[in-house]
Amino acid sequence: MKIRKDFKMQTVGGEHIILLQGNLGVDTTKIISFNETSLFLWNLYQNKEFTKEQIATSLIEEYGIDEELATEDADMWVRSLIQHSLID
Repeated sequence: MKIRKDFKMQTVGGEHIILLQGNLGVDTTKIISFNETSLFLWNLYQNKEFTKEQIATSLIEEYGIDEELATEDADMWVRSLIQHSLID
């Protein structure tokens, strides 16, 4: 998997967001907000191929959580990216 290059993270009013592009420019009804963990993963894996297992390992290393929780969190993050068409 790889994060699509046409999406860029922005910080607006202290929130980390991605504005999804509509046919005629920015469609502000489609804003995705990221928490600090999502931002960490986005920054770590932007412009790189990755697997769910690599994401889980990164979560374990960064936050010291157990493997089961890291695997669940990695799965949720990837499902969210897929749902919003943010990965290839």
